[in-house]
Amino acid sequence: MNVYEFHRGTTPLLISIPHSGTELPEAIAHRLTVVGRGVPDTDWHVHQLYDFARGLGASIIKANYSRYVVDLNRSSDSAPLYVGSPTSPVCPTQTFSESFIYMAGHEPDDREIAARVDEYWRPYHERIAQELGALREKHGRALLWDAHSIASEIPSLFAGVLPEFNIGTRDGASCPRAVCDALLDIVLRDGEFGAVLDGRWKGGYITDHYGKPADGVYAVQLELARRAYMNEDSAQVWDAQHAERAQALIGKLLRQYLSS
Repeated sequence: MNVYEFHRGTTPLLISIPHSGTELPEAIAHRLTVVGRGVPDTDWHVHQLYDFARGLGASIIKANYSRYVVDLNRSSDSAPLYVGSPTSPVCPTQTFSESFIYMAGHEPDDREIAARVDEYWRPYHERIAQELGALREKHGRALLWDAHSIASEIPSLFAGVLPEFNIGTRDGASCPRAVCDALLDIVLRDGEFGAVLDGRWKGGYITDHYGKPADGVYAVQLELARRAYMNEDSAQVWDAQHAERAQALIGKLLRQYLSS
């Protein structure tokens, strides 16, 4: 299986979907716990949620393998995302709910982690860099949108319940504040969902690494609480009707982003 799937669009917009893949190579799968094989931290159905964006002219890159194989939104050397805050590594060994992913004694060692980075992590990032360069050359700018979702409640990571729309720009470093304020305003004026800009989720490695406003490359992460588009108790079931409202609002955000 290919590491990723890619669709080329016609506008300056590239949507990255690094965490909706569920594939596990057999050599890894047989070492996982029952919990690990269920890949519970998957960004369920996000590639389906954003499929409509092809009609907006967006290019889309979507990872096929689970984040438990390699986490594409982490640095290849597992450097922390935020100063003073621990971050899961590029090859995680625990779920967000702190369950073990691997059976005891079967965790990847440094050599295996390096091999996974070469096989799964590097091709995805090389393609992002290539496409952003091509978009900037063709359109004079490139707009990266990193698409994620997350459980509405994860006590081990944060207290309480997340607002549905969590927009991240690394505190404005990856995208001009005026652009992001306009995105936030769209959600707040709509009134159906809660939203925050650079709250608990400010963007991960992808947003931080590629967002270079001075070079004409913007990057925004949207971390969408799952309840906005799915039944969180039936994670593996795609409900197109449930997703319609969130899709419509995301469409407004993408059109605003394109007009920035």
